[in-house]
Amino acid sequence: MSENKLSFRALQLANEQRTAYGLRYNDFTRYRKHCANRTHRLRSTLKTTHGKGREFKKLPPLSTDSIKDGHLELLLFESERAWAYSQDLVTQSLQPANEDQAGSLRHSATGRFRRAVHWSTQLLSHCQSLYASSNLSAEGLMQITIYTLILNGRFLRYRDNFEDAVIQLSVARHLLDELADRAATSRDQALATVFADEIGPEIRYCAHELGRERAYDVDAIAAELSGKHRGEIVEGCDALIQKFRQEGEVAGKGEGRKKLTTLMWEGQPVPVRNPELVDVLLRVQEAEAKITQSREPARAEGTSDKGRKGKSGSHGSKKGVAAYDAILLALSDAEEVARKLVEAQQNSGSSSTSAAGTRDIHFVHAYIVYQLLSRRIQRDLLLVSALLTSHRPQASAKPKKEHVDARLYPAVVKLLDTVIQGLAQMRNLSIVDESPDLASAVEARLTFTKARRCSYLSQCYVAVKKYAEALSLIQHATIYLRETRSTLSIFSEDPISSGSPAYYPLTSSDLDVLESTITQDGLTIKNEWFAYNGGSIDADNKTYKKPLFFDIALNYVQLDMDRLQERAGKVSAPVLVPVQAVPAKSRLEEVARPKTPEPQAPARGGLSSLLEGWWGRK
Repeated sequence: MSENKLSFRALQLANEQRTAYGLRYNDFTRYRKHCANRTHRLRSTLKTTHGKGREFKKLPPLSTDSIKDGHLELLLFESERAWAYSQDLVTQSLQPANEDQAGSLRHSATGRFRRAVHWSTQLLSHCQSLYASSNLSAEGLMQITIYTLILNGRFLRYRDNFEDAVIQLSVARHLLDELADRAATSRDQALATVFADEIGPEIRYCAHELGRERAYDVDAIAAELSGKHRGEIVEGCDALIQKFRQEGEVAGKGEGRKKLTTLMWEGQPVPVRNPELVDVLLRVQEAEAKITQSREPARAEGTSDKGRKGKSGSHGSKKGVAAYDAILLALSDAEEVARKLVEAQQNSGSSSTSAAGTRDIHFVHAYIVYQLLSRRIQRDLLLVSALLTSHRPQASAKPKKEHVDARLYPAVVKLLDTVIQGLAQMRNLSIVDESPDLASAVEARLTFTKARRCSYLSQCYVAVKKYAEALSLIQHATIYLRETRSTLSIFSEDPISSGSPAYYPLTSSDLDVLESTITQDGLTIKNEWFAYNGGSIDADNKTYKKPLFFDIALNYVQLDMDRLQERAGKVSAPVLVPVQAVPAKSRLEEVARPKTPEPQAPARGGLSSLLEGWWGRK
C-alpha cells in the first residue's frame, strides 16, 4: 500500500456542498455559482489555468503519480457545476413566462447534462488508475463509481431511455446498500442511506414506465437487475466489493468506531437517515453516557454513609443538575437540525424520500422534541428535590415550628410551572397523541404536578396571612389528585415509569404521600386562620384603614371615624335625649337697643395735619 494514499470521498463531498449551498431548498442557481467559484479557486491553487487573456493554453494530461486530492475535487466540482446548470435550465423551461423559449432551454439543459456525465466519467477513469496503483481505497472508488452511475442513470431517464436508466440506478442502489451495511461509522451509513433514498423514487418511476407489475418494490427491482448487470457495468464489481469488506474488517479492529446506538420507540427502531443528524445525536449519546457514569458514584456515596445521607444526597443532586446542561445543549442542537430538515422538505414541496411504511423525518423530529422535553422535566424535578432537601430542617427531640426561607416556595412553584409547560407541550406531540397509554401517562403527570404546585402555592399565601386563598388552593390540589388517581387506573403498565429513561416515575405511594401532606396542610391552615382572627374574612373592626381621599387632609384634621361609620350605615345612630325647648320671643317683645356709636378721631387742621401723612407722625 502506498504511503501517499489519497482520501477522496466523492459522495461525502457532494452531499456536504449540496446541503450547505442551496440544494436543500432546490436553489440550483446558487449552487451553480458556488461550484463555479470553487473551480476557479482550485484552478488557481493547482496552477491549472488556461492562460491569461484571449490566448487559450491547453493543459498537459494528468499522470497518475502527479494527481492530488485537489485535481479530483476539481473534476467533481466541474461535474456538479454542469449538472446544476442543467437542472436550473430545466426549471426555467417549466415556467409559464418562458413558454416560447422552452425548447431551446431544454436543448441547452441536455448539453449541460451531457457535459456533467463527461466530467464524472473522466473522474472515474482517474480514480480507477489510482486504485490500480494502490493510491486510492476501495471505498473511495466505490463512491465515485456510485456517483457516476447515478448521474448517468438520471441522464438516461431524462432522455426517456428508461430501460438503461433503471439498470444503472439499480446497480448504484446495490453498491449503496453495501456501503450502508459495512459502514465504519454511523455517519457513513447515513450518507449511503441519503443517496439510496434519493434514487429510490427514480427507480420506481422507470419501472412504472416500463410496465412492471411490482414497480413499487424498489428493493426487489434493484436486487434483480444489479445481480444480472453489475458485472457488465462496473468492471470487477465483485472483487471491488470483496476488497471493501476486507478494508472494513481491518478498520473495525482499530480504534473505537463512532457507532450510534439504535434509537427505539415502542419496540421499533427510529431511522436516522441524515449525516448531520447523526453528528448531533452522537453528542447526545456521549452526554447520556456521562450522566449514567456520574450517577453510580453518587449512589455509592449516598448509600455508604448513612449518617450523612441528607448531605450527600443534596450534594449529588446539585451535581446531577449541572450534568444535564450538556445533554440539553446537544438535544437542542439535534432539534434544530431536525426542524431545518422538516422545513426544507416542506418548502421544496417534495414528499418523503424514505421507503414506504418507514418513519420519516417528521417522526424523527417529534421523537427528538419528546426526548428534549423529558430531559428538561427530569432536570427541573431534580432541581426541586435539591431545593427542598437543602432547606429541610434537621430532626430534633422536640417538634418545633419549621422556619422556612420565604424564597423557597415561590422558587419551587416557578420550577413546577416549567414542568407543567413541558408536559403540556409533550401532550400535544403527534407521537404521544398516537399512543393512548402514553397520552394517559403524560396526562396523569400533568394533573399530579398541578396538585403539587397548588400545595406549594398555598404556603406562599399562608406566609402573607391570606388563609382563604390558601384553603382554596388546597381544595384545587385535592381535585387534581383525584383526577390523577382516575387516570392512573386506566392502564395496567405505565409506559413512562417502565421506559428508558424513566424521567418521571409515579406510583400510588407518591399519591398517598401527597394526599396526606395536603390533608395535613389544610388542617394546619384552618388552625392558624382561627388563631389569627377567628376565621373571619373581614378585617378587624377596631382598626380603621384611612381612605385615599383623606391621606393629606388627616395630617391636619382629626377624622371622626365613628361619624363616618354612622353615615355609611354600618353603626346605628345614637338615641338622642329630648331637651325642653325654650319658647322664642316675638319681635314685638324684643327690646330695641340703641346702636353703639362708632369712635371718631379728633379733628385736626392746619399744616401739621397735611404733613403728618408724609413723615408718618400722628
